[in-house]
Amino acid sequence: MSTTVISRSNMLRSDLAELVTGVRAAVAEHADWSQTARLVAEQLRLHLPTPDVLSAEQRLGSADAYRTHILHTEPDGSFSIIGLVWRPGQVTRIHDHLTWCVFGVLQGIEHEELFDENLSLLGTSDNRAGNVNGFAPPGDIHRVRNTGDTTAISIHLYGTDVTRVGSSVRRYYD
Repeated sequence: MSTTVISRSNMLRSDLAELVTGVRAAVAEHADWSQTARLVAEQLRLHLPTPDVLSAEQRLGSADAYRTHILHTEPDGSFSIIGLVWRPGQVTRIHDHLTWCVFGVLQGIEHEELFDENLSLLGTSDNRAGNVNGFAPPGDIHRVRNTGDTTAISIHLYGTDVTRVGSSVRRYYD
């Protein structure tokens, strides 16, 4: 289980400004969730930040569990940008999401397992620094883990205000 560190500011970070502008434009198209995920993924590919989007202290992670850091929430609640830090071996539970999700790996390796509604494994992928992907419900049941021997850092964008709803996760699976 992760610990969310809320470090929300009313000022937009300069290292995220172009990404936020691009995501605003993608969301403003009012496409369905799958298309929105594709549009947002295009923007993340164009404006993928470096690990320095997190402070040196945030990049250390935690020995207890992967950590999440809220980098931006859109004032109208339409999306959030979260930094995740994973030490080697740290893993999520199998889960799905409330809305579309897009992620980009900034450092290290994040291994993803994708499941169907019966929790049968559909496939796996090793996402490395520079890889960007997105998806939307249904078809978003997955588990993510750091399979590398160094800390992994990624940025995740969700189509909701996570400070309001508490998490992007809709439900966990056993």
